[in-house]
Amino acid sequence: MQGQMTTTIITFVLIILIFYFLIIRPQKKRDKETKAMLAAMKKGDRVVTIGGIHGTIITVKDQTVVVKVDDSARIEFSKSAISTVTSKDAAKSAPKKAEAKADEKTEEKGGEAGSIGVDPAPEADSEKKDE
Repeated sequence: MQGQMTTTIITFVLIILIFYFLIIRPQKKRDKETKAMLAAMKKGDRVVTIGGIHGTIITVKDQTVVVKVDDSARIEFSKSAISTVTSKDAAKSAPKKAEAKADEKTEEKGGEAGSIGVDPAPEADSEKKDE
C-alpha cells in the first residue's frame, strides 16, 4: 500500500514536470519575446497583423499603432494585433528575395508563376483509353 502511494506521487510529479517543460516554459518564453518585439516597434518598421495585413508603421502610441497599408490608407491597430515586425533594412531586401524565390518556382514548374500545374490536354488521355 505504501509503495503504491509512493509510485503514484512520483508519477504525478513527473507529469507536472513534463507539462512544465513542454508547455508552460516555452509559452512564457514566447510571451516574453512578443512583449519585447512590441516594445521595440518604431516608425518605419514593416509589420504584419494577425489578420495578415502588411504595412509600415507611421505612428506608435501607448496602446495602438497607425499602419500605412497603401498610399492613402492608414489603419490604427492595437499593439497586440501585430504578429510580426521587420526592420526597415529587412523590408528593403525582402522584395528582392521574394522575386528570386518566385523565379525559382517558375523555373521548377516550367510555367508561369502561380500556375496550378493542370494537364493541358486531358482529352488526349481519354482518347488513348478508348482505343
